[in-house]
Amino acid sequence: MSESAGVPQGSPAVGASGSAPAAPGAGGTECSGSAVGSARIAVKKAQLRSSPRPKKLEKLGVYSSCKAEGACKCNGWKSQNPPPTPPPPTPPRAEQPMALNLLEPCRSCSHALSDHVTHLEHVSEEEVNRLLGIALDVEYLYNCVHKEEDPDTKQVYFSLFKLLKKSILQMGMPTIEALESPPFEKPSIEQGVNNFVQCKFSHLPYREHQTITELAKMFLNQINYWQLETPSQRRQRAPTDDAASYKVNYTRWLCYCNVPQFCDSLPRYDATQVFGRTLLRSVFTVMRKQLLQQARHDKDKLPPEKRTLILTHFPKFLSMLEEEVYSSSSPIWNEDFLMGSTADQVPIHTVLSATTVAYSSSSPSPVESLGMGGGSPACKPASMLERSPAGVEKRRLADTHTQEECKRARVIGDIPMELINEVMATITDPAAMLGPETSLLSAHSARDEAARLEERRGVIEFHVIGNSLNHKPNKKLLMWLVGLQNVFSHQLPRMPKEYITRLVFDPKHKTLSLIKDGRVIGGICFRMFPSQGFTEIVFCAVTSNEQVKGYGTHLMNHLKEYHIKHNILNFLTYADEYAIGYFKKQGFSKDIKVARAKYMGYIKEYEGATLMGCALNPNIPYTEFSVIIKKQKEIIKKLIERKQAQIRKVYPGLSCFKEGVRQIPIESIPGIRETGWKPMGKGKELKDPDQLYSTLKTILQHVKSHQSAWPFMEPVKKSEAPGYYQVIRFPMDLKTMSERLKSRYYTTRKLFMADMQRIFTNCREYNPPESEYYRCASLLEKFFYTKIKEAGLIDK
Repeated sequence: MSESAGVPQGSPAVGASGSAPAAPGAGGTECSGSAVGSARIAVKKAQLRSSPRPKKLEKLGVYSSCKAEGACKCNGWKSQNPPPTPPPPTPPRAEQPMALNLLEPCRSCSHALSDHVTHLEHVSEEEVNRLLGIALDVEYLYNCVHKEEDPDTKQVYFSLFKLLKKSILQMGMPTIEALESPPFEKPSIEQGVNNFVQCKFSHLPYREHQTITELAKMFLNQINYWQLETPSQRRQRAPTDDAASYKVNYTRWLCYCNVPQFCDSLPRYDATQVFGRTLLRSVFTVMRKQLLQQARHDKDKLPPEKRTLILTHFPKFLSMLEEEVYSSSSPIWNEDFLMGSTADQVPIHTVLSATTVAYSSSSPSPVESLGMGGGSPACKPASMLERSPAGVEKRRLADTHTQEECKRARVIGDIPMELINEVMATITDPAAMLGPETSLLSAHSARDEAARLEERRGVIEFHVIGNSLNHKPNKKLLMWLVGLQNVFSHQLPRMPKEYITRLVFDPKHKTLSLIKDGRVIGGICFRMFPSQGFTEIVFCAVTSNEQVKGYGTHLMNHLKEYHIKHNILNFLTYADEYAIGYFKKQGFSKDIKVARAKYMGYIKEYEGATLMGCALNPNIPYTEFSVIIKKQKEIIKKLIERKQAQIRKVYPGLSCFKEGVRQIPIESIPGIRETGWKPMGKGKELKDPDQLYSTLKTILQHVKSHQSAWPFMEPVKKSEAPGYYQVIRFPMDLKTMSERLKSRYYTTRKLFMADMQRIFTNCREYNPPESEYYRCASLLEKFFYTKIKEAGLIDK
């Protein structure tokens, strides 16, 4: 169905009355008629699909052309005795005839019903039921066409009616043929709201940020179920607006979002995922007004804990969002949105997602959705917003733990999530540090703090730029490239200027530039080799008067995020004697993880320089690493403080020795168990490293040889389990354990046992209990602990 031919470019909302959906009214109110219609259709489909096969063939015969000899032109079987209008009450099922006469002639062509359905004789029951669903949708749209008063809407319904009827005749899948398929605009409304939350609220404390998250979810949910006003209604309300553009979006909304709610044979999309700023601008003002009016009208129905959220915070949220929606210079609508940037930025990943909803027949009322109470759970979007503490988080992290996840089996040494959440709630000041800094983490926790704050305030910006032979670069881009060439030449005096200029302006090279007050103050020039799986860092420098501010670390962290987004997880660089220290702080080492054959002949060797490499972990948010470390440090200190409070009780001294007792069991000392001490069991810790290595190697070989070890031999491949690494935060496998054992990582039996236990825990967490993988994990775990006991590492 072409939008330019079959369907007018934009049509009013759903129908008028009766079995058709209820009219949307003057300003996009919620539609109750649509809910009733959807439920009625669902019941009819279920009843028809449970009918005998002849009854189903009779229904499909109405939409099937005659196959009798003689080139009959009849396009559908018609009963000799059509049902009366309105039909009489349905008699009890026991009195209904269970068999129909397939020889009954057609009222139009006189050929039998069997001549119309010969093509369905060998069709599977599943396919017949699918065609029946389309047939009922056709009948529903037929009623909509006849009851709809608006001519534009009537034409859209009629076009969809013909499309579905054609799908039955051809036994095909109904596909809306349009000049442009979803999504229609980027960024989507969903991405724009996500960018808005990141841009305006990322600096807030955790609890306040969660409040904004709830408001964002509410808003996106409302858009997905909002009934738009018709183009004719809009022309009356706002005659000066762009009617043609609205009509195009309205037709798309009707075909892809609205009608599929009650005609489920058509593909359905969420409006927040396929539409962007244009549609949001056209509905925001009316929607905001009606939402707030409805909330105030139904405030007494709201639960007390939601009343402040809806009546106080939601209006402010909508007011701030309105400014960004209608502002011509708002950065949140850039496809490559980045805090403080406007173009050519380091891309960020979506962290707010109102994913496709498993929708029910009823739309949520504004109060139900805003109050997050009542209403069907199926109507609420499966969206989530993950907190980026400093607002520069670029990638989606693991989902926050639910109550069910907290009940899962924990690996040895894990701190329960319930305790973590309880401690997090006591840390009210995000900037507070409990006690002085220690040397253990200070190098990582504070180096880029100043740079991150400056980026958040818009003082500095990061752009990935490069020269191009195909497109004429703009003046600003050329000025930045020249500025980078000057910075590199000044800070790297031993490097020939001609060589620096050639690489900076080489189209194959890109540069992550650091911009402050409109001028370049630093950058990292690099060349990506996607086919080889690595990137070569060529130049890295920050101008001398801007050094020791954390810019170098923040530059490298942004570069790591950029490459993880492009699925390149290895850096290589030749560092001179002055740069080795910097690269070591950024995670580089002389232990190159990339195979030599991969980079030989691709990168140039420098005399007197040291080849260094860095392997990136896609699960680490590098630009927020120091914030995470700092938060972990606060949690640990709080836990220590709690533990100290528990053991501060003073017990009386031991007087038994004065009475001649020479020794007593350690566990009899008052308060010893409260400190966390536990008596040693029969399991012994092998103190000889070589003996421990030999014992663990033997156990691991036995485990790998077990018949149930095959699922755990190597890391899980993303191609085989696409969502695995979003569910499993700490993957482990027997190959990784073998490498760790070879590198003498396992200095104690507990480390070895913890990794092995993590394999089994991850398997049970990801796979259902009835799966083969789950069974293998249980068998292998039992075998592993048998071997551990035989080796004397734990009690028998």
